[in-house]
This record gives sequence, structure tokens and C-alpha cells, in this order.
Amino acid sequence: MIEDLPTLSPVRVEGAAGTRPLGIRVYAAWRLGARLRGLLFRPPLGEDEGLLLCPCAQIHTLGLGYPLDLAYLDKRGVVVKCVSGLAPNRISGAWRGRQVLELAAGGLARTGLQEGERLCWDRP
Repeated sequence: MIEDLPTLSPVRVEGAAGTRPLGIRVYAAWRLGARLRGLLFRPPLGEDEGLLLCPCAQIHTLGLGYPLDLAYLDKRGVVVKCVSGLAPNRISGAWRGRQVLELAAGGLARTGLQEGERLCWDRP
């Protein structure tokens, strides 16, 4: 899907129940151009894919024809806000957000990701 971007692997979730794999391939958009483009002019994310925008505290779905699930992370990777099914042509943000993980609609439920959990990965 977004093969031109680096992937983070493995992505782990640390929570009250311990550590578990996130279970999806996460692509990273760290450069300005990659963050600005995001998912525009790309096929929709698959159920097993996500796009991490960093740094980022606000996103839009202008020009997208499909909804997204979002997990806003603070600078330590802790989920501070979850948004399910953000419809096309909307804007969303999180005051404490420093990174945003974009998932296909239903991705939060599939991964079980919740506020307060922390995402960890090895830098490529």
C-alpha cells in the first residue's frame, strides 16, 4: 500500500495486562512531504496496516472517500485519545497529541488499542 515509506516493526502495546503485539504493519511518515501527503492519492489502508504521522497533533480527511480510526499518542507513545470512524471531510485533533496512528475503520476494535496503553517499536 505505502511501500515507499519505512515500516516500524515490531510494534508492541504495553498496557495493564502486559505487552502484546499490535498485529498490524505500521508505516512511518516522519518527513514533512510524507506527512503532508498522508493517505491522499493512495489506496485505502488495509485491515492489517496503519500510518504513523510524527510529529502530528491534528489530521483531516478532506479528499478521502472513506472513514478512519485514529489513535493520538503523546511524546512517549501513550495513547491519549482514540477516534473511531472519522468520516470523510472532517478534522480531528488532540491537545496532548504528538503523533497520530491512522487505521482503517474498525482498526481500533480489531487491535484492541485503548487510551492509556503505550506503543513501542524499534527505530528503523
